[in-house]
Parts: sequence; structure tokens; C-alpha cells
Amino acid sequence: MKLAAIPPGTVEQSIYCCNVAITRYLQDGESVKALQLFQQLRTQAAKPDRFTFVGVLKACSVLMTPEEGRCVHAQAILSECKDDIFVGSSLVDMYSKCRSIEDAARVFANVPTHDVVSWNAMILGYVKCGQAEKALYLFGQMTREFVQPDMVTFVGVINACASVASLEEGKRVHLEVNQNGYASDVAVGNGLIDMYAKCGSIMLARKVFEKMHMRDVVSWNTMIGGYVKLGQGEKALILYQEMQQKQIQPNRVTFVSILNACASKAEIKEGRCIHAQVIQNGFGTDVSVANCLIDMYSKCGCMKDALKVFDNMPTRDVVSWSAIIGGYAKSGQAKQALEVFKQMKEEYIQASRVTYVCVLNACGSLASLEEGRRIHAEAIQRGFELDITIRNCLIDMYLKCGSIEDAYRVFENMLTRDVVSWSSIILAHVRCRQGRVALKLFRKMQEEDVQPDRITLVAVLNACASIAALKEGRLIHKLITQMGCESDIFLCNCLIDMYAKCGSIEDAYKVFNDMKVRDLVSWNSMILGCVKCGHAEKALMLFWQMQREMVPQNSITFVGVLNACARVAALEQGKRVQAEVTKSGLDSNVFVAGCLVDMFAKCGSIEDASRVFKSMPSHDTVSWSTMLGGYAMHGLGKEALQLFEQISQEGAEIDNITFVCLLSACSRADFNSEGHHYFESLSPVYGILSTVEHYTCMVDLLGRSGYLNEAQDLINIMPYQPDIFVWMALLSACRVHGNVQLAERVAKQVLQVDPENASCYVLLANIYSAAGKWGSAVKVHQMMNERLVNKKPGRTWIEINNKVHTFVVDDHEHPQIVEIRAELNRLIGPMKQAGYVPDVNFVLHDVDEEAKESSLLHHSEKLAIAFGLINTAPGTQLQILKNLRVCGDCHRAIKFISKITGRAMVVRDSNRFHHFKDGICSCMDYW
Repeated sequence: MKLAAIPPGTVEQSIYCCNVAITRYLQDGESVKALQLFQQLRTQAAKPDRFTFVGVLKACSVLMTPEEGRCVHAQAILSECKDDIFVGSSLVDMYSKCRSIEDAARVFANVPTHDVVSWNAMILGYVKCGQAEKALYLFGQMTREFVQPDMVTFVGVINACASVASLEEGKRVHLEVNQNGYASDVAVGNGLIDMYAKCGSIMLARKVFEKMHMRDVVSWNTMIGGYVKLGQGEKALILYQEMQQKQIQPNRVTFVSILNACASKAEIKEGRCIHAQVIQNGFGTDVSVANCLIDMYSKCGCMKDALKVFDNMPTRDVVSWSAIIGGYAKSGQAKQALEVFKQMKEEYIQASRVTYVCVLNACGSLASLEEGRRIHAEAIQRGFELDITIRNCLIDMYLKCGSIEDAYRVFENMLTRDVVSWSSIILAHVRCRQGRVALKLFRKMQEEDVQPDRITLVAVLNACASIAALKEGRLIHKLITQMGCESDIFLCNCLIDMYAKCGSIEDAYKVFNDMKVRDLVSWNSMILGCVKCGHAEKALMLFWQMQREMVPQNSITFVGVLNACARVAALEQGKRVQAEVTKSGLDSNVFVAGCLVDMFAKCGSIEDASRVFKSMPSHDTVSWSTMLGGYAMHGLGKEALQLFEQISQEGAEIDNITFVCLLSACSRADFNSEGHHYFESLSPVYGILSTVEHYTCMVDLLGRSGYLNEAQDLINIMPYQPDIFVWMALLSACRVHGNVQLAERVAKQVLQVDPENASCYVLLANIYSAAGKWGSAVKVHQMMNERLVNKKPGRTWIEINNKVHTFVVDDHEHPQIVEIRAELNRLIGPMKQAGYVPDVNFVLHDVDEEAKESSLLHHSEKLAIAFGLINTAPGTQLQILKNLRVCGDCHRAIKFISKITGRAMVVRDSNRFHHFKDGICSCMDYW
């Protein structure tokens, strides 16, 4: 349409004709011509009226030309229409739509009177400009001035409630909608559905949807979209099927939403059906729908289908390229993601923020540092250097590439940091075992008023756990409570783990008990925590409680409880746990089976350990070493050597731990020549570098055989600095062979390194006592007192009828202590008749002989054995566990008790297993 000429005639006729022409132009979508006509009118003598200004301001709104609008505004002020309510409303509307909300507010404030149109224009303007709170405030002012809202008002206010997710405000507006009779309006209903969905109340959204008498495609799309946004993809799919049954024609928005639902639930079957419907409905070439198809196929793991959609697209935008790149990156095909990115650049498609996020993730997956640095430089060139999301991805990429320096440089150069930035860098330091640095960063984060999220809290709890920072851990626990996150299962599990690793099992148990809901991780964390803190009996109680509450177990559960059984030699309970392992089908799990082998070996049943080991379908290095270590603990050198030959024949992997177990077995079985042979074969034959542990085994082997000088010479030529364990092995040999002079020199070496090593003082005192040097023994005890060295209290455990009983020296607490002491008094006579003489060297010399014998009689080992004798049937093998080395007198006494009672007895101390039978011990009196 050509630009209309202003016709000759009266002024009124000219204005009328202009207004008609402007209206026509607006109807035909030719707003530019409406403005041009208005400019032509300005050159004439005729003055525009209200209809002219309303029309031309509408043209400015459509064209988004605020400068033109301001010119029109200036002319309106000079005209007779400056106070006209219609012109004022049009000005408010024009400025709002042109995103000049301050100008709109000024006009609104200066208009003498407002009608509902001007209120609506201002309210909608605030909503569109992202100032929903002001829109809601204005709506309140409107109602206070008794201006009756209309449908447009409610649509705007409902959108404002949705923008700020104000559910309570939304409910109040909904009530006013009903009171004003707009509940049946489709646009209002659609707005309410959207508002409730965005406020997280999908049930109320569905209630509005169900009550609507008339629904259009927007109603269905809004409801489906609400389900998708709240992660309820399955309900979105059901609603989509209902939409089809009612023969509602889907549009582009429908397909975008429902494909997102399929993507979120990985519903590939449904996705393929919807793809067919997309084609049938003529949306196969729609770029937005095709992009969603690519995303859906990618998230469902069907990259071939995604690529097929991508290749068939007649036109692609940056979203299309980013979707296919992101799909490859997420499906573990990072190399292909980078290749597509290269192809995208060759086609001169400018990468977006999302594109860079995808390719940086791909670089991180490949640990491709150089490629990552190149893309970093490219992102800076493209103007994304200040984008916080890109910066966070760069931190993550550099960390995955192993360059914490680059990651920290990006972090330090960020003008603003969000919780993701802080969490990433804190977590990186935790993974690098820099717990103190991580906590320092967390404090700095708090100083900058950045609110931590779940990931941050998990990271700092792990930091506390890694350095046993109990005080800091408690402060973080307090923060979690203040944030209202104390019911978060994941955080509670981390708290349990942190407290356990910090040695405060009481705090861990309190967290566990206060949890309203527990998952498997909660139980596992508590069981493993109890084991770690030396509360194996509590771990066993928790496991059986878990059984009663029918909580399903996994491999980690069984690893924890089997370790608990091993810790307290709870063989009977160990066998019950094995039955549960078999029931769960985890008996073929190499890790669990290995723990069963270890448990049986440490509980004294090497036969059961061997049977489980032989039944394993396959063995790894750990299981071979575990069985080898079991034979070593029990002094079964021959069996250990045979097993090692089997390992060699099968070509299984051998590591330094395997050789520690083998050399230990040679030492305990006094296989001197074999031990030397394997030690000398370590590097030349097996390609394994000798370690301090290997030398310790050889020192123990030489010491057992009486070659104390040779053992000392070996220590002197070690390529490593001798540690405590090497010297203690030699000191033990000095005790057995009574070499006081060498013992003094060795003890001096130990105490220089560790002046609080109680075992060293005790061994040296025993060596002096055995040599009759009572004065020296007393000096050692005085030295312990002066240096505040506390000997670890001796404890002995015995399991009877699935219950573990604990004893200490001169115990008075056990409910059967009277019967136990009576049994020991009954035994002492036959023991002495058989040749037992109490070894009073293990009691201080300033006590009379009767008191010495009484003290020896009430050692924890003897109390546990007496308890076992009176609570088990004749002939039953007894098994006890001592947390320290069994003392010489108890060792001698148990040999006699085994002989006169005809009982086999197994004693596990801190050094090895002792199998007593018919007055003989398997250690041959060397331990």
C-alpha cells in the first residue's frame, strides 16, 4: 500500500482521514507508514487528536522505537491531549513495550486519572521488564483505589506471581479471579496453570486444568510443560496421550515439551513414536523441534539417531550444533564432540555459551589440556571471558586435566564467583589431599557471603574427615542445621563418615540415631565407622539390627561387617554373615570373597579361609595376598610356599604386598634359606623393588634364627631409613635370645624416633626382668611415668553363643567373674603338677611371690580361657583374641591348660596366631 496523501478539506476532515489511514496501516502491519504519515501530518497546520496519538504510539510500540515515541510524547504534551487518559495509557503501554519502564512509570505518575487500561499497561510493563515485585505492588495499589481489574489485569498479575514463584500471592490472586468471574476465561486459566507449576505446586495446577470448561492447545502445553519442568516426565507423557485421545492438534510447543519429557526419563520408545508424529504433523523441518529430537536421542544414548536428525536438517542454528556436540560429550564420545565443533567452525557458525560449555566438558573428559587451553583462548576472543558459567566450566576442565594451577588462576581472576566456582576449587583441594587449604577456602567463601550448597558442604566435610578436623567438622554440622539441611540423607551420611574418621563415634551415632529416614549408605557408613573406631561389637549389633529391619545389604555392608568379625575374632557370627553373603548372591564377588578369606584367617579358622579361597571363581592380587597372609599369620610356611608356587604357575600378578606376606610366612615358619632365596629374587626375578617392609621381614627371620648381628648388619645396609617396625623386630629377637646389650642399643634407636612408644618400654623392661636386672626394669617403668607414656590396656575377647565377651586384667565387671576365678583356682593345681611354674618375671619384683602368682593368674587371656571352659562342651576348641602380644607366662600357662583339659586353643595376639594342642604351640615359643 502506498503512503496515503493527506486530503484537502477542513482540518477536521484531514485529521479524520489521517486517523483512518493510520488505523488501516496498523491493521495491515505497516507501522512504518503509520509513522511516516504522522510525520507528514506534523508539516500541516492540522493538529493531531487523541485517536492520532493513540494510533501512532501503537506503531512505536510495534516497531520498538522509543526515540520516535519520545518525539510523539513531546508533541502530545504541547497539544490539547496532554492530560487525556487514553493518550496517557498509550504512552505507558508504548514505553513499557519499548523496555523503558522508568519513562512509563513517570508518565503513569503524571497522568491525573487512571483507567484499567493504564493500570494494565503499567503492570504488564513491569512484568515484561522483569520487575514482578513492582507489578504486584501496583496491583495492590490498584485494588486499594477501587479500580476494577479485568482479564488483562489478572493475566499480568498471575504472570508476576509466576515470575517470583510466590505461591501464597498466587493463591490470593486466584481467589480474586474467582470472585470477579474470570475463572472460566481460557487465558486466565492457562496463566494459573503456569503460575502454580512455576511455584512448584503441580497438584494445584492440575486442579485448575481439570476445572477448565474450555481448553485450548496452550492449556495442554502449559500443563505438560509444568510436569516436565518439575521432573515428572512420566505424567507429562500420560497427559500427552490423553491430549491425543481428545484429538487436540499438537503444535511446535507441544512437541518441544513432550520431547523434553522423553529426554528426562530416557523414554526412547515413546520418543521414537513422537518423532513419527512430529513428521506426520509437518514439524520435521522445524529447527526447534529438531533440536529437541537431537537432545532426546542423545540423552537416551542413541547418538546414531541424533546424528541422523542433525544431518537431515535443511537449516541448523547454533542450538543444533551445540545439541549434537553436547550429546557426544555426555555419551562418552568426547573425541567426536571436538570433531563436530571443528566442523561447526568450518561452516562459520558462531559458537554460543552453551557450545563452549559442551566442548570444555569434552576436553575435560579427554584430559586434553592443550586443546582445553586453545578453546579457553577462543572463548576469550569471542567475549565470554566474564561469563561465570564458562569460567566454572574452565575450572572443571582444568581440574579434570590435572592442572590445578590453571584452575586456580581462572578462579583467582574471576570478578564474581558463585557457589559452583567455590565448590569446584574446594573439592579440587580435597581430592589433592589438601584438606587444610580446602577449609581455608571455605572460610574465605563465607567471608564473601556466598551461600554454600549441598556439594560445598559435602566437600568441606570430606576435608575435615581427611585431616581429622573434629572442631571444624562440628562447626560445619552446626551450619548444616542452621541452613535447615539436617534432614538431607546425603549430608547426614557425610557427617557420619566425618565423625567416624575424626574418631568421634559418639557424634556419628547421634547423627545416625536422629535420622528420620536412612538409606543403605547410612547403615554402611555407621558400620564402617564403628569398625574404624575400634567398636567392632557395635558394628555387629548394627548389622543384625539391619537384618531385623530388612534393609538390603550390598558388598560394602559385608566388607564392613566381615572386618568387624575379624577385629574381635567373632567366628560364629562370621559364619552367620557368610550365610547372608551366600543368600545375597555376593559369594562370587571377588572383593567380598577376599574379605571372607581374611575374616576366617583372622578368626583362627584357616581351614575355612582356604575352603572359601579355593571356591572362588577367580582371584585377584589382593585375594592371593590375603590367603598367603593368612598362612603366614598361622605359621603355616609350607602351605604358604605351595600357594606362592601356584601363583607363579598361573602367571598371576605379584606385587610387593604378596612378597611381604611370603617373607613373613618364611619368618614365622623359620624357613631361613627359603626366605633368603625369595628376598634375593625380588628385583632380578620378579622385577619388584624391595621396600622397608621386606627388610623388616628379613630382620625378623634372621632374629628368629638367632642371627642378631647379621640382622643388625642388614639394617645398616638398607637403602632406606630404618623405621620403628624394623627396630622393633630386632628388639623382639633380643627378648627371645636374651641379648641385653643389643636390646639397649636398639631401644635407644626406637625411642629417638618415637619417645612415646609404649611397646618398646615394655619389651625392654621384660628383657631386663628376664635377665634379673630388676633395677634397670624399674628405671624403665619410672621413665615411662616421667614421660607420661601410657601402656595400651590389655584386652582379650572371646565369642560364646554368638556374643563377644571382653576381659581386662584382674577383671571384676564380668557377671560370671566368681565362677571364672574358681575355675582358674581349680586349674592351677593340675597345671603345677604337670610342670607349670609361674613366670614371675612378668610382675614387678617388689611384690611377694603369692601376690605375683595371683596377679599372673588374673591376666585377661587366662580369664577369657576360663570363661570359655565353663561355658562350652568338653572337647570344644577355644579361640581368643588379645590386642597386645600374649605375655610369656600366659603363653606357658595356656600350653599346660590345653594339655590337662584336652582342648585345642587358638590365641591371636597383635603379632600372630598361636595354635595350642597337647601342650605345644605352633609358634615354637617364638613370637
